[in-house]
Amino acid sequence: MLQPLATGVIVAALLLALASLIVAIRNRAMGMVLLVGFAVLEVALLVQAGVTIAAAVGGEGPAEKATLYGYLAGTALIPPAGVFLALAERTRWGSAILVVAGFAVAVMTGRLLQIWAGHA
Repeated sequence: MLQPLATGVIVAALLLALASLIVAIRNRAMGMVLLVGFAVLEVALLVQAGVTIAAAVGGEGPAEKATLYGYLAGTALIPPAGVFLALAERTRWGSAILVVAGFAVAVMTGRLLQIWAGHA
């Protein structure tokens, strides 16, 4: 697992969560900027998953791989699910859903770093 990539994902997810919070406080629905931001975050998560799986298959990382793969899959599913729910709920609460999604991605990526280092 690449530390700089994971750090970038965490920072991007927290920035998107903050932007979503501002949009929710302003009583607005999700706009195109948040949609594109979460799409870019999803691409970064898929790249992170690919790099991490390749390294794990190569013998790096923790001995127990099931938890690692579960976190990778779960983290990659959060942004599309959050955007889907935010599009379905075209009020401020749709933006609030994205706050939770961004924060969850950041926390789960931090947990992935712990699992990779063997501190599970």
